[in-house]
Amino acid sequence: MTVKRMDNVGIVVEDLDAAIEFFKVLGLEFEGRAMVEGEWAGRVTGLGTQRVEIAMMRTPDGHGRLELSRFLAPPVIADHRNAPVNALGYLRVMFAVEDIDDTLVRLGNIGATLVGELVQYENSYRLCYIRGPEGILIGLAEQLGQQTSREDPLENSG
Repeated sequence: MTVKRMDNVGIVVEDLDAAIEFFKVLGLEFEGRAMVEGEWAGRVTGLGTQRVEIAMMRTPDGHGRLELSRFLAPPVIADHRNAPVNALGYLRVMFAVEDIDDTLVRLGNIGATLVGELVQYENSYRLCYIRGPEGILIGLAEQLGQQTSREDPLENSG
């Protein structure tokens, strides 16, 4: 095996402060903020000279991290924030939550909107997609009791 773990998922944003606040309200813990720049960084990304302000957020279990990035240079060249769920490429991050109703209220209070409906998958999960700051697509899932089948919809949900 060559992969040890998934280190983080990255999301590019325009308003780093708003994104940090959104993910704090969701329940992620703020790890820190830094400027990433210099020739070495451009060699990694293939963008050449760059200045990027990043913030790292961590899930409460300590296993998942989210890197929020705000590009100062070079400027952002594409915008996929309003792409539907069936668009090609990276699209969303799914979070397991304890109480999906409470989570929707808290995130709704800071501007998140429901995409489609909150649905129940058999007796296993309640699921929905929301749009957060800048239209970022986020999946939420609340597990209900014990699963009755071996199929896990979160593993196959895209």
